[in-house]
Amino acid sequence: MKYLITALVLVLAAPVPAAHADPATDFEDYLERAARSTGLPGLAAVVTHRDRVVLATGFGHDSDGNPVTADTPMRIASVSKSFTAMAVMTLVEDGRIALDEPVAARLPGFTMADPRHERITARHLLNQTSGLSDTTVDTEALRDATSLADYASRLRADSLADDPGTRYRYCNVNYDLAARLVEVASGRRFRDYLREAVFAPLGMSRSAVSDDELRPADGYNSLFGAWVPRPEMPGFHDDSGAGGVITTAADLGRWLVSQNGYGTRLVSAEGLRTMHTPSTVDEYAMGWAPDDAGRLTHSGNLFTYNAVQAIVPGTGHGFAVLTNGAGVQDDTYPVLEGLAAIAEGGRPEDPGGGRQAFELVLGLVVAASAVLAVVGVRRARRWAERRAGAARWRAVARLLPVLLPVAVFAAYPYSIEVVSSGRTVTWEQLTYFAAPLTIALGVAALSGLVVAFARVVRLRSVQSAR
Repeated sequence: MKYLITALVLVLAAPVPAAHADPATDFEDYLERAARSTGLPGLAAVVTHRDRVVLATGFGHDSDGNPVTADTPMRIASVSKSFTAMAVMTLVEDGRIALDEPVAARLPGFTMADPRHERITARHLLNQTSGLSDTTVDTEALRDATSLADYASRLRADSLADDPGTRYRYCNVNYDLAARLVEVASGRRFRDYLREAVFAPLGMSRSAVSDDELRPADGYNSLFGAWVPRPEMPGFHDDSGAGGVITTAADLGRWLVSQNGYGTRLVSAEGLRTMHTPSTVDEYAMGWAPDDAGRLTHSGNLFTYNAVQAIVPGTGHGFAVLTNGAGVQDDTYPVLEGLAAIAEGGRPEDPGGGRQAFELVLGLVVAASAVLAVVGVRRARRWAERRAGAARWRAVARLLPVLLPVAVFAAYPYSIEVVSSGRTVTWEQLTYFAAPLTIALGVAALSGLVVAFARVVRLRSVQSAR
């Protein structure tokens, strides 16, 4: 009897196992911390696992002062490319598009000065291996196109950078031509086909490819740590297959479930594999690319918006992060990496602080440049007196150091183009998410010009007095 009593006491005294924590709580706690540490004006995210949405939520506010939720529409920029690839693949499996047949004969009005364009296929467009490049296409002439048909016709004077199928070059024209191919093959406007063949079957009721149908609030740019609301930068957005999709975190949850092969399937398993498989010349697939952690990802930037999505075919996880703010540093991918780490059982650190620190440094550069300009102007006469008797070339050589920031600023957009693998960069674009860097370089250049001008004026004055 005493053993029975002892056993009973031990059972009653044993700690009750804690209920298994809801994984959504870990994700939400992390996102709440990430929203604070990044300081983003609005942040929305979704996490999926196999056939279910684990969490879809939002933090912060939009430019109209409304709370950001899982149902807040935002532009997702180049994340749109995976949707365009899906639209093409549905038509491939319906027999109305062949991936490896040339598209020029299918697209009325599409011609180029380079005869090699006649060899471009749908696969080349989706793999970004068509030879189209920002370096050989006048992308500025495409910004005010009125339709995809008009867009395609504006390429008539342009050429290719490479033979089709031989080299990867990221170029938005590929996906806008793919969207035009969808229109021609389906007999429907791209926006209508995407809504009927992709959005509607998945239940993505808050998604569109036109702000006439779904209007996102204007986003923000970070300016030395302060978020400034900005109107959307003009460009070809409506019906754009390269970056036109407007959607929500909740809708992206349905999309990620399908992309992992669960729930409603828009194409066959083979079709999904085709879209997720890199081309023969680069790791880029069709609107997706593998990262170092084995995920398939794609990010997007549209000057006042940033977005990123990822799927993990091995585990069935999916992640998407959207924000209505853009700065010199994109925080969406670090946030996504944190979500992926939690899904794998990790405990990620908060991702924020980098943007704020970098913009603080840029602010100090602006202040230092202004101070040095004042000091340089005040000391210009002393500088001139020391060099009044020197040879002219020596005086000019002494001016070069203060003019170096001018040269750097003049080369600024071209330097960014080199860093971004040949993507076209305009001065207008550099006044958006890169504004703090642009201002810092501009003030440094202006300071150098002011000091150089003051020195030349003083030098001439001193020489005349002698």
